[in-house]
Formats: sequence, C-alpha cells, structure tokens
Amino acid sequence: MLTAKSLINHCSSSSFSSKPRIATPKPKNPILAFPFLHSQSPKARSFSITNSAEEHRHAESVTPGQFRVDILSEALPFIQKFRGKTIVVKYGGAAMKSQALQASVVNDLVLLACVGLRPVLVHGGGPEINLWLKRLNIEAVFRDGLRVTDSETMEIVSMVLVGKVNKHLVSLINRAGATAVGLSGMDGQLLTARPSPNSAQLGFVGEVARVDPNVLRPLVDSGHIPVVTSVAADESGQPYNINADTVAGELAAALGAEKLILLTDVPGILRDREDPTSLVKVINISRVKEMIEEGKVGGGMIPKVNCCVRSLAQGVRTASIIDGRVPHSLLLEIMTDKGAGTMITG
Repeated sequence: MLTAKSLINHCSSSSFSSKPRIATPKPKNPILAFPFLHSQSPKARSFSITNSAEEHRHAESVTPGQFRVDILSEALPFIQKFRGKTIVVKYGGAAMKSQALQASVVNDLVLLACVGLRPVLVHGGGPEINLWLKRLNIEAVFRDGLRVTDSETMEIVSMVLVGKVNKHLVSLINRAGATAVGLSGMDGQLLTARPSPNSAQLGFVGEVARVDPNVLRPLVDSGHIPVVTSVAADESGQPYNINADTVAGELAAALGAEKLILLTDVPGILRDREDPTSLVKVINISRVKEMIEEGKVGGGMIPKVNCCVRSLAQGVRTASIIDGRVPHSLLLEIMTDKGAGTMITG
C-alpha cells in the first residue's frame, strides 16, 4: 500500500540504513484508494467524505510527489500526538498467516518507529505450533479454547515461539529498515510466570505473576523495536505458555504505554455479534462491562476485552481491538480519525 511505503521511503533515508523492504502493491489511483487520508482531527472518530466533481478532478490531476506531501501533511497532527509515546501491539491471527498482511504489519511498525513512536511487538503463534505438533505426530488438545500443554507440548511451544516465529519476525523488521531485538519472557526476567488456576486440566499454561520492564527500556530508548514472545518461566525455572493478549496488556501497563492494540480476526466489538457492520468505534470501560453482562460481548472476545480493561485500570491511556485482516490496520488506527476497530477508554 502506497501510504505506508511512501512514508517509510521518506523517513528511512535519514533514520535507518538502506535495506531491502517488503514489497506491498501500489493502488492504481492512490488518492481514491485512501479516502480516509482526508480526515482532519485526531481527537474524534468521525468519517465524512465529500465527493464533489472538483475534488475528483483534483484527485485525478495530483502528481505522485504532491500525493506524498499531502500524506505527510495530513499525518502531522497524529505524529505530533503520538511522537515519543510507547505503543504495545499484540500480533496474531490472520495477520500472521498471510504474507501480505505480515508485510503490512511490519511496514507499519517500521513507519511508526521512523516518525518517532516507540512500538513494542508481542506475538503468539498458535497456527505454527499446531503445524509442528502435527509434523511430530503430537495431538493438539484444547479445553475451553485454551491449549492443553503437557511437558512435551511445552517443549515444542518454546522451540516454535522463541526459536522460529520470534526470529522470523525480527528478521522481517530488520529487512524492512528498522532494528528489532527478539526476547521471550525469560530474557532479563522480563516476565515471571505462575500456573493458571486450571493448571491441573491445562498443564503448563500460565499467567503473568510479575513484569520487570528494565530489560526493555534501554532497547526502546535506543530506537530498537522489541519483539516479545509469550513464553515465561516461574521462579523455579519451569517454562509456561501464556496468552499473548495477556502479556501485551501487562507489558503495556508496566511500560506506561500510551496505547495497547490487539490485532484480531474480527472488526472489533460489535453491537450485534451476528452483524459485522454494527461496529462500536469508541466505548468506555463501564459500557463495555455492561455489554458483557448483556451477552453482547461473548466467546473469545471476553478475554480480549478484559485484557484491555485491566491495562486501562493500570494507567494505559487507550486500548484498541482492531481488524488485523485489513491491510495497514495499525496505521489506520493510529494515524486516522476513523481507526480500524474499537477503541476502549477509561
């Protein structure tokens, strides 16, 4: 998508070394393909476009150079708002399985770092774990949506998340022009785990007992992008598999992040779970709790919402659940009024 790539090309010449970038397709008419770029205020999530003949003629006649200048100019209020702020992004779902969406997320992260934001990426890797379990003839077992993790499965989880998925993401970010550093919760005792209350049924599935962000701060302060996988050990050294949403929320709180963003496979919180067009764009904590009580928020969305609510209660300014199936959804969420999902406020 030209929006991300144009800005990355503009910034990387001064901020990062020249390296190969992950290619993304260019729209035939970028102005018409990105009407959201005409939104003005970073304070309200409104979305209105006038479709006058005059604007259409302007869009058709604008030069590529003018288009890039327009993008930078209209992004300025959002860059000013978030510059120097920490943004924690949980990456998973469809955005991990599609190479095009993977490139989109990586380019977005590099762009955000380029213009002065401080992104931290947290990831899981369920599909990759399932693939390797199948290759090794180990059955994947789930209870209530959670992976049953015996000692053999935990060994595979650690190898796949720490040794494969994490380093693959680090490599992609480095190739795109930034510098990423891969970590697990065990590195620098970033995370200390404890068994989940259902450990008798789930095995080595854990929760976050403690966060020590001191290993992350120098990396973020130096302009690196930390890439954190959701494996951590308890005080005895036993590794645990922890939900990546939970890890992202706890890290956001510990780092005093401006924003927590969860990439998902749904548009966001819906007024009607059967109607994907009934997106709630902005909601506060009290109202989202009411929606859970009313049954309007259910299933796998409940732990994501609870993760956001917990992070907000610990000082994170806003938390968003966005549609990771949309290309460049991170930029849409941070750099436009419209956003790319649901933003939860305190």
